[in-house]
Amino acid sequence: MKQILVFVLFAAMLCWLMFSPIYKHVVIVRQAVLQQEVNYLLEIGASGGRGYISTQMQQQSRERLARFGMRPEAVRFEVSTTDGMSAMDASRPVPRGTGILLTMSYPYENLFEIDRLIGLEPVRADERMSAFGIKMSEYMP
Repeated sequence: MKQILVFVLFAAMLCWLMFSPIYKHVVIVRQAVLQQEVNYLLEIGASGGRGYISTQMQQQSRERLARFGMRPEAVRFEVSTTDGMSAMDASRPVPRGTGILLTMSYPYENLFEIDRLIGLEPVRADERMSAFGIKMSEYMP
């Protein structure tokens, strides 16, 4: 009986040791891709020619993220400014000197379920990884 118990515990530890680096790399890559996309959208949106981040730009971002295996419908955007005005209205671009804030988030999608094998509580299903950025608008009317 002891040998069976040792075998089961050893097999669980072996599985965790084999697969834990894989899912952690997935989390790191997804986080990096989110941050890269935030930086790109802020660079484009806060440029002198735009001064906003439109829903069309967000949709294009979702399409780029889909190429990395992320579900486009699960990506959330929060766009705001430092003075409280809308940063998504193309007819009213954010003037120069006002900061555009962008937060993108994506669910963890049960990537940490394998941690249950060693007794760790995985990340809750409703938790999301996020990336944040702020850039001063360069738009001149």
